[in-house]
Amino acid sequence: MMLRKKPFVRTDHHPFKTCNDFNCPICAKSIAKFKIKPKLKEQFFGNSPAPFIGRFGYPFVNVGVLSPPELTEDAWLYDAPNFWAAQQFQIPQIVEYRSALINSHSKSHIKSTDKILQISQEVGMASSPVELEMFLKKKPVLRMATDSITAPTGPSAEVKKARITANPKIPQKVEKVFSDTDLKAAEAINYLYKSGFDENFLTKILTVGAIGLKTGRKLVPTKWGITASDDIIGKQLITTIKDYNSSNDYKLYFGGYLGNYYAVMLFPDVWSYELFETMAGLSIYTTDYESYEGRKAYVNETAGGYFAARIGILEKLKQLKKQAAILAIRVITDEYTVPLGVWVCRQAARKAMQSKPINFASKELMIDYATTFIKNKFSHNIGNVISSSKLLRNIKTQRKLTAY
Repeated sequence: MMLRKKPFVRTDHHPFKTCNDFNCPICAKSIAKFKIKPKLKEQFFGNSPAPFIGRFGYPFVNVGVLSPPELTEDAWLYDAPNFWAAQQFQIPQIVEYRSALINSHSKSHIKSTDKILQISQEVGMASSPVELEMFLKKKPVLRMATDSITAPTGPSAEVKKARITANPKIPQKVEKVFSDTDLKAAEAINYLYKSGFDENFLTKILTVGAIGLKTGRKLVPTKWGITASDDIIGKQLITTIKDYNSSNDYKLYFGGYLGNYYAVMLFPDVWSYELFETMAGLSIYTTDYESYEGRKAYVNETAGGYFAARIGILEKLKQLKKQAAILAIRVITDEYTVPLGVWVCRQAARKAMQSKPINFASKELMIDYATTFIKNKFSHNIGNVISSSKLLRNIKTQRKLTAY
């Protein structure tokens, strides 16, 4: 097997490919910059689909809103991960949308109540993009920032003055949790998630400090808020599926999105979860695990990808009304040329769980099949993953956990 010389990176930080293909993501990034450059100016009208809270300098952070440099009817598409995945948007399309978002920001304390914070709250709670007039201190700097957790952002500049030019549309249930200052943030997120609000929206209202106890409300950096929302939703789903009987068969789900593929194996046992992340062609991997009792420490290896992938798996178990021990293997290929954020993990895992599963009579048959399948599809050997799995070792050596 030919292994690449570049080192394995924990989540989404992968070297960009270069080529002469007009449709490649790097070319798309350059084209997007070319399109946005003439529109960059110190004053503009736009409609913002999302706030963005920085993390550097915490507790004094950059508080901003993301918006295209002009009013557009499809501004919601600039921040719509669930829609992108449902419509099979590819990397060049997503790069073009995100490159056009100007991050208009100013520095604030996480407990501040200044004007830009109030605007970011309105944007975070609104059901559709909010119309704004922005006055910037200087023309935005042309760039596209990529990250392993957050979706890319485009040009940025410091705000001199900003105002909302049309009344934001805020859903009644969002108004309810915003007004209830005795409701904990986790309870608010679970209430809204059950009411049909997706995790992308829930991250927004968490990061702008619009939910939680009155004395505890504060800004949360977007990067932290994404993982926190995924973890809160996941924990509530775990509580639900623990009331179900264990699955009585062995199932393998496989699928992916944008060069991120998941092989998810369900074993007939009580809830536990182990995630391995590996790049096709490399023997190195990262991994994290939780038992039935859950984790007591943060996941340091797979980071936000751990919680994001877990949501899609738990949603499927809830649909099946079963609990199971879960071994998930993420294979990252060269198709994933630009880091787009941890939402890719969430959507790729969901696509895997939406596939038709293959049933097996034993764990040995399932493991052998998964090993051969990944070897044939990606020229990638997961033997070291299987041999080091805590979950498989516990299934083999520990007494059945049905005593819980």
